[in-house]
Amino acid sequence: MILTPSQPFTREQAVAAGITDAQLRGRTAYRRLFRGVYVGARVELTLAIWLQAALLASPPGSVVSHVTALRWYGYELGALWPLHVSSRTTTHSRQKQLTAHRRRDVIRTRILRGVPVTEPDRTLVDVAYDVTVPELIQAIEWMLLRGYTTLSLLTTCALDHHLRGVRRVRQVIGFVREGSESPMETRVRLMIRFAHLPEPAPNVVLRDDQGHFLARGDLVYARWKVLVEYDGWHHERDAGQRQRDIGRRERLEAAGWRVIVVTVADLKAPRLIVHRVHGVLVARGYAGPGPVFSVVWDIWFPTTAK
Repeated sequence: MILTPSQPFTREQAVAAGITDAQLRGRTAYRRLFRGVYVGARVELTLAIWLQAALLASPPGSVVSHVTALRWYGYELGALWPLHVSSRTTTHSRQKQLTAHRRRDVIRTRILRGVPVTEPDRTLVDVAYDVTVPELIQAIEWMLLRGYTTLSLLTTCALDHHLRGVRRVRQVIGFVREGSESPMETRVRLMIRFAHLPEPAPNVVLRDDQGHFLARGDLVYARWKVLVEYDGWHHERDAGQRQRDIGRRERLEAAGWRVIVVTVADLKAPRLIVHRVHGVLVARGYAGPGPVFSVVWDIWFPTTAK
């Protein structure tokens, strides 16, 4: 047997290729990733390598699942470690930094970039009780945007299966909006919605009185001509981009729109974001109730500003 050290392999495969235990323990040629699973010492330990190793260390038929599957789809939620896998086997395999889930039902899977993972709907159901309600909604809307699932498919999955997370998915499905273009936009919208203020519509095309295109707004209150924008820039824009941003805002304001910009730094004080939105809505004619912050709201949107 010929081994490819650039890919993870088991001790049994190493022995079959003529590699001794002493060589595996030597640390100069090989590195142990999990008990009984190794890779070449110079191989870069990417997530793909770790996932391949985790599957070798797990019972046969295992697939990547839970937040680890979500991360492999491209959405980072929760901690990287431990890695999560699921299987239908009754075999127990305890490994450090690896959580194995045993499933009784059929696990629907797909091969994504060479790695077997749970289907998107199943992945979202699996993580439902491991994250907060806003985090779950953010993940769902991100998966919808990327085309991994549809609201109809997810709803069907939540209705047809008796899995641990389906009840939570059913609870949040009514708060999910198609068309949200970033998790942070979703988060700001949910801050407002769960504080019992009117909910802005995500990603609406704005036009002037003559029907000419003005902008595509992140979170829009058409009734009061209020636009809430999430600005996720971490670095200084170039001069051209700054000029375009200024021109866009001037056109919106000239057409009667009031723009509220929420930055990364603002997210440290979520209550202030909601109060800002409420203040502008009131100035524009909103006469409804003010924001209400429950204990749960504060848990979901904690203040981190000093």
